[in-house]
Amino acid sequence: MKFNLIGVPVNYGCDRNGAQFGPEAFRQHNIADLIKKEGHKVQDSGDVKIPKVSPEEKYSGHENLKYLEPIAEYNHNLAEVVYNTLNDDTFPFVLGGDHSLGMGSIAGVSRHFEEIAVIWIDAHGDINTEDTSPSGNIHGMPLAASMNVGNPRLTNIYYKGQKVKPENVYIIGARDIDSGEFEIAEKTKLNLYTMETVREKGLANIIEQVIEKINNSSVDGVHLSFDIDALDKSIVPGTGTAVSEGFSLNEGKEIFTKFISRLDITSMDFVELNPVIDDEDGKTVKNCFELLRHIFKTFKLREERDTEYAI
Repeated sequence: MKFNLIGVPVNYGCDRNGAQFGPEAFRQHNIADLIKKEGHKVQDSGDVKIPKVSPEEKYSGHENLKYLEPIAEYNHNLAEVVYNTLNDDTFPFVLGGDHSLGMGSIAGVSRHFEEIAVIWIDAHGDINTEDTSPSGNIHGMPLAASMNVGNPRLTNIYYKGQKVKPENVYIIGARDIDSGEFEIAEKTKLNLYTMETVREKGLANIIEQVIEKINNSSVDGVHLSFDIDALDKSIVPGTGTAVSEGFSLNEGKEIFTKFISRLDITSMDFVELNPVIDDEDGKTVKNCFELLRHIFKTFKLREERDTEYAI
C-alpha cells in the first residue's frame, strides 16, 4: 500500500500546550521508516499550515468557542490535502495534533466517496456544540460538526452541510461524556458504545456488530479516527485528557486487527499525543509506536491476503 503522512501540528482545539508537537515526535522517531519496514510505500506531505493566533485572541471569533477561525481555516486546508491524497490512490494517514482535526479529515474523505462511515475510537464523545460544551474547546466537537450539528463555521468546513450520516457513525470506548452529548447521541441516533457497554457485552462482540452494520450498509469508504486517550491513562500519560479504565494495549491491537482485516478502511487519524507531558521514559511515544507497528503490519497482511484472493 501507499501511505501519505499528513502532519497537523495544532493545539488550538484542546487549548493546552504540547499537542502541536505530536507530528514532530512521530517523525523524530522515524514513523516513515517504520511504515517502509512493514512493506509499504510512504510519502510525507509535511504539515498542514496552522494560522498563528495568540492566546489573547482565542475568543475573537466567537464568545464561547476558542480559536474558531484558525481551526476552521486549517481544517479546510487539511480537507484539501486528504481529498487530493485519495484522488492519488493513496491512503491519508493524519498525525495530530488535537482531535479538532477530525473535521478536516472527514470533510476531505466524504468529498471523495459517495457515502462514508466513521469509526471514532475515543475516551470522549466529541459531539459537543457551543451550547453543550463546558470548556469551549473545539477538540470536543469535531464529530458533531461532521454530522452537521453545531456552529455553521464548523459544519460547513470545506463544503456546506453534512459530511457523515449519524447512522454511519460509531463511537467506541467513550467513558467521559458530557450530559449534552448524551442528548445529541440520542437525538441523532448515532451508534454509541460506551466503555460500560464494551465491558458488559465484550469488545469482540462490539467490533463484530460494527463490522456487520457497516458491511450491510451502502458506504463505500470508512474513516477510522483514533484518539490515544482511548487507551488507559497508565499506558498513555502523554495525552491531554487522559482517562482511567480505558483499553489495554492488546485491546487496541485487537481493534485495529479486526477493523483493518475485515473492513475497507480508507483513511485514518492518529491524534492527541502530547510529548511535553509524557513521562521521563517516553512511555506514551513507545506505546504509540508499538501500536503503529501493529497497524501497518496488519495493513500488509490484508494486502497480501487480497492479492492472493485476486489470483
